[in-house]
Amino acid sequence: QVQLVESGGGLVQPGGSLRLSCAASGSIFSINAMGWYRQAPGKQRELVAYFTSGGKTNTADSVKGRFTISRDYAKNMVYLQMNSLKLEDTAVYYCNLRSYSAASGWTDYWGQGTQVTVSS
Repeated sequence: QVQLVESGGGLVQPGGSLRLSCAASGSIFSINAMGWYRQAPGKQRELVAYFTSGGKTNTADSVKGRFTISRDYAKNMVYLQMNSLKLEDTAVYYCNLRSYSAASGWTDYWGQGTQVTVSS
């Protein structure tokens, strides 16, 4: 099993910054992808930024130039630096890890989510 624990959410004014962290623990196979999704009220969960299993990053157009994802492979952690936050960035942010094993194929794991609220 894999556990993901997010931290760093909160309330911030428009234009402000927050840094989210996600720590992964448990049975993490070497082939994995990790990153962030978000879900705003009444909307579907959407990808924010992600490290593929090959180490490349995917970032949503809506946050490019403002959000930066980084990863510490040794510590099994992923971070999301969010700058120039906008009202529309308000959402619950979820950490995701997709892990591959020969026995099970790809398996998705999710954190409990951390609330980010951008408000004046």
